[in-house]
Amino acid sequence: MFGVAIGTMALVIALSVMNGLKENIRSLYGSFDPEIKISASSGKSFEMTEALLTAINSVEGVELVTEVVEDNALIEYQDDQVIVKIKGVGENFLSEKRLKDQIIEGELKLSEGKIRYAIIGRATQLALSIPPENEFNPLKVYYPKALKIGAVDPGDLFKQKSIMPGAVFAIEQQYTEEYVFVPLDFALDLFGMKDQRTSLEIKTGARYNVKGVQRRLKSLLGSEFEVLNGDEQHASLLRAIRIEKLFVFLVFSFILAIASFNTFFALTMLGIEKKKDMAILHSLGASRNLIKRIFLSEGAIIAFTGAFFGLLLGLTLLFLQQEFGLVSMGMQSSILEAYPVKMQFTDFLYTAISIIIITFLASYRPALQSSRIKIGENL
Repeated sequence: MFGVAIGTMALVIALSVMNGLKENIRSLYGSFDPEIKISASSGKSFEMTEALLTAINSVEGVELVTEVVEDNALIEYQDDQVIVKIKGVGENFLSEKRLKDQIIEGELKLSEGKIRYAIIGRATQLALSIPPENEFNPLKVYYPKALKIGAVDPGDLFKQKSIMPGAVFAIEQQYTEEYVFVPLDFALDLFGMKDQRTSLEIKTGARYNVKGVQRRLKSLLGSEFEVLNGDEQHASLLRAIRIEKLFVFLVFSFILAIASFNTFFALTMLGIEKKKDMAILHSLGASRNLIKRIFLSEGAIIAFTGAFFGLLLGLTLLFLQQEFGLVSMGMQSSILEAYPVKMQFTDFLYTAISIIIITFLASYRPALQSSRIKIGENL
């Protein structure tokens, strides 16, 4: 019973940690990614028309539509250079408040009067050695022009624009290293685009279901556009986590199966010791099925008792981890101080079911052997 309880506890804790990591990843990406992203099914960009924008805005549940253009570019600050992904966004991007809680320096703004500001990632700020308060030195942004035959002057190969560094955000390393947010008109001029957009980012109303709005947008836009919700924008990563969770469940179930050998041997020894008692029961009229049920009941008692105490102990430890962070990540650079956990009823249910099945299988063979004893040989 003790082995079953410990195995049960370990399994529910492992599954809850996997849930916590998955939710943490979702929250990190959710602070950066839109609820729904619309992009071209083929090609890098699509033509943005007033009719298309009006049609999308008219879809039930759509609250905000942010026009986006993004591409790689080189940015230079004094003597330092780095390649980043410039993301031009409309002014209503700030209304979504996605980066509000991730700003660590400066003021969250894209423009003030005629001055344009860039919102840069923490890693980019450190790579370019941009001081926290900078009001004089702009960022120089370079983007390659379409090559012309016979062009010799290096100045004809790149378009250069300047923008003041503004706020600094810190989320996940991938984003802080790659992205720089700029006003949409700045990016359109830099990339030489007019009516082209690389994506549209949708914010839904609070009382609307995101997947319901997504279905309506898919119906409106057809196969020419790809409409992805938050999870679908990182489908491969979340799929990998689900597969990892499945393997964790299988591995710990295998460990539980090994632990159940104790039940198998205990019931086998009990059957050997109680041969005479079972022979007496047979002579008094007890059927073989009754003897089998007695041993299966013994196995069930071990399974249910071990599962109950294991689940209770696991629940207690998970609650303490959730409230007090007993086990830390052990990394100073980690976003989280302690391992995240999220308890789900289905994990507890599947764990209990797997333990009961494993223990029943371990109990069946000893019960079958005990029901086949010969009365004459054991009286």
